[in-house]
Amino acid sequence: MQRKTTIKDIGRAAGVSPTAVSMALNDRRGVSPDTRRRIKALAVEMGYRPNYAARSLVSCKSYLIGFVINSIADPFYPEMAQKVEETANAAGYSLLLCNTQRSLGREKAVLEVLHDRGVDGVIIATAMADDANIRHLIEDGFCFVLVNRHCSGAFFENRIDYVVADNEAIGRMAIRHLYRLGHERIAVIAGDLNTTTAMLRTRAAVAALEKYGLDRDERWVVECHYRRDAARTAAVELLACNKRPTAFFCQDDFMAFGVRDAVLESGLQIPRDVALIGVDDVEMGALRGVDLSTISPRKSEMGFTATRILIDKMQGRQIGKSRNVVLTPELIVRTSCGYSLKGYRR
Repeated sequence: MQRKTTIKDIGRAAGVSPTAVSMALNDRRGVSPDTRRRIKALAVEMGYRPNYAARSLVSCKSYLIGFVINSIADPFYPEMAQKVEETANAAGYSLLLCNTQRSLGREKAVLEVLHDRGVDGVIIATAMADDANIRHLIEDGFCFVLVNRHCSGAFFENRIDYVVADNEAIGRMAIRHLYRLGHERIAVIAGDLNTTTAMLRTRAAVAALEKYGLDRDERWVVECHYRRDAARTAAVELLACNKRPTAFFCQDDFMAFGVRDAVLESGLQIPRDVALIGVDDVEMGALRGVDLSTISPRKSEMGFTATRILIDKMQGRQIGKSRNVVLTPELIVRTSCGYSLKGYRR
């Protein structure tokens, strides 16, 4: 086996001390920008790999980050997880990915395991609006950042860092888009109304329906818990009504696929008979034949920003007030909403 390159080897090649190499590779002060770039280039050229066990012993850190998600089977998460891992790796951290299967009990168990494994911090994409597990993390002083969701209520005020999309803007954007396409009977397929994500999207969507004077049948707002099968069942029932919706706003693309199944199974066509818009901009939504119109919450940017905030916290660069980042969503028009057939009404 070939001997591993050490920081002493890099120091000799660069003509600097091992301490200077360590400072450059860990982005600490004490070396000039030119020297830092030269040392990093040499490290790559010489195949240097950090000795994390030694670093952990010296620093009392694990250089591990946990990322807690609902399910890797949900197509929303892979792109975000990839960006979280890339960002963590670039800063010298490794990632542990954990699934909760949408269970608070499982979330509690996962967080306990990560704590016991000695991770330096956690990114959490599963938080409920009033999440006891998040309360415990705050009380324990554990380092974490929420992503895609946050917690609401006085207890959490200025005590949590989070990165989310502007979910009220998403709700308004979806209804406005469908209204401008001429739809007056719009169903809202909601996520889990115990999450701030679904609460805000639903509240804004209902307000937009009222603003535009559209039909608002309470049965047309259905909580489907971000489950494709539940969304399909809900759509089957709504499409069987004498006065059925002509458009569906689904609060994630996964549920939109379930609604799509129901529409096609009923013999109706998308978008001629039923318009469809989702949220998340997952990769399979762009497939030819699916062509799902959607609203992008900017998953990759969420993952990057949350990871950078967590690293700043773990390395003591964030002191004081919590950081709350709200990203502006983007409407992505494909064929499922019917824009190519109708265009916007004036």
